[in-house]
Amino acid sequence: MSAEDLKRQAAAEAVRLVEGGMRLGLGTGSTAKHFVDLLAERVRQGLKVVCVPTSEATRAQAESLGVPLATLDEAPELDLTVDGADEFDPALRLVKGGGGALLREKIVAAASARMVVITDESKRVDRLGRFPLPVEVTPFGLEATRRAIARALAASGCAGEIILRRKPDGHVFVTDGGHFIFDCKLGVIPDAESLADLLARIPGVMEHGLFLNMANAVIVAGATGVTIVGDPAARAPK
Repeated sequence: MSAEDLKRQAAAEAVRLVEGGMRLGLGTGSTAKHFVDLLAERVRQGLKVVCVPTSEATRAQAESLGVPLATLDEAPELDLTVDGADEFDPALRLVKGGGGALLREKIVAAASARMVVITDESKRVDRLGRFPLPVEVTPFGLEATRRAIARALAASGCAGEIILRRKPDGHVFVTDGGHFIFDCKLGVIPDAESLADLLARIPGVMEHGLFLNMANAVIVAGATGVTIVGDPAARAPK
């Protein structure tokens, strides 16, 4: 079974959680894309929902499929957000932002009563840090911010390269909000809570990719089937 097949399995399990009348947050990325596709099938069958997308790419996809959309200003309190992750650990701590939408993803997740993550088995880790940690920053004072990030990494026991994300054509990657992203190649994050706190104190940091105490369940598709870590019915421990 291919990675895309596994992602679609996880997405199909998440679609089962959707009930009529819900206000949903729609994630960004390859796994979340499958969720939007499957949700659109239910919408065509008569399901009534209103959705807030976490990126312009997700908005365009959902809009093209006829999924009803709203802004977070129009629907500031959401029932459920379904999104992917770049990695997760046994405590349901996440690293997100590989697709570049971490700021909007975190805003939408924070506005949701529940957050359910959909992944394939390859995203499961014992300790966070295998996937480079994205940090979204304002372009102003970029080098000063990079140095502050380096100090925060060192203070929390991390070490590794801090690389400005670029597109395949060599131009700097720009987020939907007009920001840049530093990818921090750390290998392991000894203390995610400490690092998150230190990064949040840096004025030039708009948001970081550590999603802590936000997900209440992860739906994982693997070779032996779909498993659920956590409780999809519980409210996220915000």
